[in-house]
Amino acid sequence: MNNIEEFNYINKLYDLYKSILTKKQASLIEKYYLLNLSLSEISEELNISRSAVSDAVKNAREKLENYEDKLHILSKNEKIKEILKNSNIDEDIKKKILEVLYYGIWKFNWKIFQNC
Repeated sequence: MNNIEEFNYINKLYDLYKSILTKKQASLIEKYYLLNLSLSEISEELNISRSAVSDAVKNAREKLENYEDKLHILSKNEKIKEILKNSNIDEDIKKKILEVLYYGIWKFNWKIFQNC
C-alpha cells in the first residue's frame, strides 16, 4: 500500500471509528492524516518529542485497524457500495440505503465498540 492509499484507508477508518478514539488520538489522526502535518510540525505544536508523536499516531492507527479487523464495517460498506453501484436502483434510493445501512451498523455495533 503506498502513502496515498494508506492515508485514504486511515481516513475512511477514522470516519467510521473516530468517536471511539480518545480526544488525543482523534486529534493526532486529524493532524497527521487529514491535515497532512508532518510529525515534526505536530511535535512543535504539541510541545512533545517527534518520537512521542510517531508512537502516538502509530498506536491510534493500530487502534483503528484493530476495530476494522474485528468489525469489518469498512469492508462491508465497500461491498455494499459496489453492489449498489452495479445495480439499476434509483440514485436517491441508493443513497437512502447506504445511509440506513451505515447508521444501522453503527448503532448495532456501539455496544461492541464500548467493550473493545
